[in-house]
Amino acid sequence: MAQSIEVAKDDFATVSAGRANPALFQRLNVDYYGSPTPLVQLAGFQQPDARTLVITPFDKSALKEIERAIVNAPHLGVSPSNDGQIVRVVMPELTEERRRDYVKIVKDKAEQARVAIRNVRRQAMTDLDKLTGEVGDDEIARAEKELEAETKKAVDGIDDALKKKEAELLEV
Repeated sequence: MAQSIEVAKDDFATVSAGRANPALFQRLNVDYYGSPTPLVQLAGFQQPDARTLVITPFDKSALKEIERAIVNAPHLGVSPSNDGQIVRVVMPELTEERRRDYVKIVKDKAEQARVAIRNVRRQAMTDLDKLTGEVGDDEIARAEKELEAETKKAVDGIDDALKKKEAELLEV
């Protein structure tokens, strides 16, 4: 369940809030010599101001592929520029409509995390049911209560992260 919360927070970080953030590029893969390679392994990142990100490739021959991967990333919606040495990405100002779209994306990611938590809960309940003959009913009931408390705590963690990200996205 804790892993589901961490994955959800990482997913939330990949959604742009109008500010340049290297986490936006965390899951972006670049076709590097025929194999998909994470951008964070191919380049360094610098943030000269709030809306600009400078990507410096370790291998200058990968510059065009990095630029192509950024252009083709649907969640970014940016147009990078390159000067032969670096790729400069300026994050556009978000419109109200685009902010609402991002909120929908984040809510969908939160629901996926909740489903993952419920799947963990269901598997644990199945495991507890298998112990019915071996362990006393009181122990099983206690374990089920603990499981419910942990599930509620995990779902609340997802909801808190969602509220923070939603406020960040809707902030102008």
